[in-house]
Amino acid sequence: MFRRALPPLVAVLTVSGLAACSGGGTDESAAETAGTVERPAAEAIAWEQVVAPEDCECSDGSEYHYWVHRGDADRVVFFLEGGGACFSAETCAPGAGATYTTDLEGRLDDGPGFRGRAADAGLLDLDNPENPLAGASVVYVPYCTGDLHLGTTTQDYGDGVVVEHKGRTNATTALETLAAEFPDAEEVVVLGQSAGSAAAPLYGGLAHDLLPDAEVTVLADASGAYPADELITTAIGGLWGIFDQLPDWPEAAGDPLTAWSLPGLFVQTGEHVPGVRLATINTADDDVQRQFSDRIGKAGTPLAELIDTNNRLIEAAGVDLAWWVGPGDKHVSTADDEVYSDEVVGVRLIDWIADVVAGEDVADVSG
Repeated sequence: MFRRALPPLVAVLTVSGLAACSGGGTDESAAETAGTVERPAAEAIAWEQVVAPEDCECSDGSEYHYWVHRGDADRVVFFLEGGGACFSAETCAPGAGATYTTDLEGRLDDGPGFRGRAADAGLLDLDNPENPLAGASVVYVPYCTGDLHLGTTTQDYGDGVVVEHKGRTNATTALETLAAEFPDAEEVVVLGQSAGSAAAPLYGGLAHDLLPDAEVTVLADASGAYPADELITTAIGGLWGIFDQLPDWPEAAGDPLTAWSLPGLFVQTGEHVPGVRLATINTADDDVQRQFSDRIGKAGTPLAELIDTNNRLIEAAGVDLAWWVGPGDKHVSTADDEVYSDEVVGVRLIDWIADVVAGEDVADVSG
């Protein structure tokens, strides 16, 4: 939880989202029964596609691009998309058995999207008045490298499986665009979902390096179970080239490579960025986190226990962390409009997120 009062945001932030709720043909009482509020149709959110330079690429070496939406120039969201991960010839081989998104083929032409759906729901519904991220500018970072946006290398896994793990290269390029296009941003929210949430705290720290006067908030949704295991960190991190371009942060001087585990990224950024707001969102039996945790040898440990262990590890390092653990097995809580109705112990998730973004003192929530 946040144990100190943080300065309130100058303004509330926005992101564009997946499909908005349909209100066609419903009367007022029906809308109230469904828990929805009718609102006038908004103008379509405009996006600019940025084709990245040649050193940016997807796992198969194909073209990489990202998206920019120009809203409030003072408030910017850096969105890290999810889409699995891979770390062996078996998991990295392209095709039906792949455990990650391999390229950006078939994506929408007029804006970001995932699996044929526009990115305009949940916290990316920029028109929803309840969304604490509404109205902000957005830099949307697609994901196609299997490395949690952390990789910097080409890896030959054998059996003809060669992967361009260039997620860090891709996302860093997009972050540099954010800083160049919005140099006077007063607030930056790094929002990551699934695989994107694993790297979100790192990019919070990197955003601070580029925009040191901006308030930084990190919202990491659906990766809280992956452990700070020394062998896993060094083995998989080595395959992805994570350690080849670690930030040169003075607070991390002398730290071992294992200090850059996934939960360790929260610690590193928490120590590096004064006043950073760090928050994680998970469900106790997330089916996707369960599958990947089993793959890395944690099949015998309840997912809620893995999540709690990481939360305690981060807080034990003296880093302020706000965490939300909801019931059920849903993977990613902020990608659809259930984020506006989900509630645990009387606290709505969207209200909790709004308080985090506003710098309010929030309680940790578990249900």
